[in-house]
Amino acid sequence: MRNRRYAELLARLVENARYEVLPTPSAEESVLTHLPRERVVTITASPSKGLAATVDLAERLAGHGYAVVPHLAARMVHGREELAEICERLTGKGVTRVFVPGGDAEPDGTYPDALSLLEDLAELGRPFAHVGITGYPESHPTINDDLTVQSMWDKRRYATHVVSNLTFDPASIRVWVRRMRERGITMPLLLGLPGPVERTKLLAMATKIGVGESTRFLVKHKGTLARLAAPGGYTGEKFLEQCAPALAMPGAAVEGLHVFTFNQIAETEVWRNDLLARLRT
Repeated sequence: MRNRRYAELLARLVENARYEVLPTPSAEESVLTHLPRERVVTITASPSKGLAATVDLAERLAGHGYAVVPHLAARMVHGREELAEICERLTGKGVTRVFVPGGDAEPDGTYPDALSLLEDLAELGRPFAHVGITGYPESHPTINDDLTVQSMWDKRRYATHVVSNLTFDPASIRVWVRRMRERGITMPLLLGLPGPVERTKLLAMATKIGVGESTRFLVKHKGTLARLAAPGGYTGEKFLEQCAPALAMPGAAVEGLHVFTFNQIAETEVWRNDLLARLRT
């Protein structure tokens, strides 16, 4: 990258990247084999597997010494008693970070959205020091853009940072970050992007995720599969370079990356280390 200031900024973000993994049977072994203990690992919540798979993997990886961020999808938690039990299990393993999305499961009436669960976490004494919430740089298929920004404002009292959803449009990042900051949402931001994805593995992972969840994912991210599954795969390097001016804006407060690995953990770590070395050259 020719612009030294941007290269330094991106190097810092890449260095502070955290990895999102799916709680599949092979995820634990893959993390142990390919990731150093200082790499932060976030663990998704799957409606087909239930929160038990997320919490179980979080406990095991925390026991191995990783900083883990389990996703507590609000619509998958059935009441405050279950939420309290989950918190007790996680804090008992030293977990200090969670990510609270609304989730794709059908709500049972207890927690229809992330805000309602965040409010109960506060009632339970705010057991986690770091609480992430979702941001939507591109339009959500079922939620108005103004409402997604308002939602972050409503959650700001309970959260410590925002994690942006997957997008391939650098222009949307620039508009969204400016709009969010002008609204008075000052929480630090983790920029979401996909790591390197090879199409046959992506399709295999889509099968493991489950047809219904894959369909919901693709509805949310029109064109995602086509871009990710293009010959030669996809990496976020060009996307990051195009985003650099927006990420360097005064007050942008972007502090790291949230990398969607699709469980291609080894490939993602090789890509991250290679990109970091080139940015530092």
